[in-house]
Amino acid sequence: MTTAQKTILITSILAVYSCKNSQSVLTEKKNTQNIVLNNKSDDDLKKIPVLNFGTFHMGLTNDATTTEFDENDRKNQLAVKEIAKKLSEFRPTVIIVERPPSFDNRLQAEYSEYVSNPKMKFKDPSEIELLAYELGRISGTKRIYGVDHKMSYNYNIGSEMTNSIDSTWHNKYYKNPLQYYPDVNIDQSKLNLLEKLKITNQQSYLDFLIEVNAEMLAHVGSEKGFEGADEATKYYQRNIRMYSNLNRIPLNENDRVFIILGASHTAYFKDFIQRSPKFIMVDTFQYLN
Repeated sequence: MTTAQKTILITSILAVYSCKNSQSVLTEKKNTQNIVLNNKSDDDLKKIPVLNFGTFHMGLTNDATTTEFDENDRKNQLAVKEIAKKLSEFRPTVIIVERPPSFDNRLQAEYSEYVSNPKMKFKDPSEIELLAYELGRISGTKRIYGVDHKMSYNYNIGSEMTNSIDSTWHNKYYKNPLQYYPDVNIDQSKLNLLEKLKITNQQSYLDFLIEVNAEMLAHVGSEKGFEGADEATKYYQRNIRMYSNLNRIPLNENDRVFIILGASHTAYFKDFIQRSPKFIMVDTFQYLN
């Protein structure tokens, strides 16, 4: 056998070995992947769809910021029903509202009564009676729950103490906070209800609500203190406790959850739900167009 023939033979042997070795590695890797995937059932990977809808409070409220809205005006009520009809296309099996869980029995009873009698009158209806009940009635939703958890905090602390952290930015921001969010800095007095709620649910507006209600307070404090941050933490705590109340509710992968809350809570819930292995966020605007 010549030297050239020996070289060709050795090269061929190495090529075959290399190919077999690569195939062995790929087979081993594939088997490992199969083991990992086989450890996860389809049920484990399913997420519960959530339509997380933010609104201003349509009835009486203690909120510092309010939107002009006559909840007893017939025209306004009809406008809300039209929006409820749009959102009902989501077909929720469960509705979540801004009421403490201690009201659940009363809430369920009143909702069931409304479903049986849609002409039922309410003295001072809120978004719950006007929108959530009607959406549920159209969708055939059976269950409704409250997740609210009341906690107070001092969002005015920046104007009540000597601010040694960053009074310049804090004071400048609160003079006109919406100027920093130009795409939602709109005169809403000229908008109809649907247009207002579309703005309320835009990501930039939800970001604004977290900043204006809490995170700007991180610019407030004494020389060595964290008074503003501590107040902001209370608001975060309220929202994460509300989210805990959501997780107390028995749900499975066959459920579809509609959440209607004051929009600052919606902003926090959106953050929580987007990272959740349990829930999947549905695009709100899919049901508002």
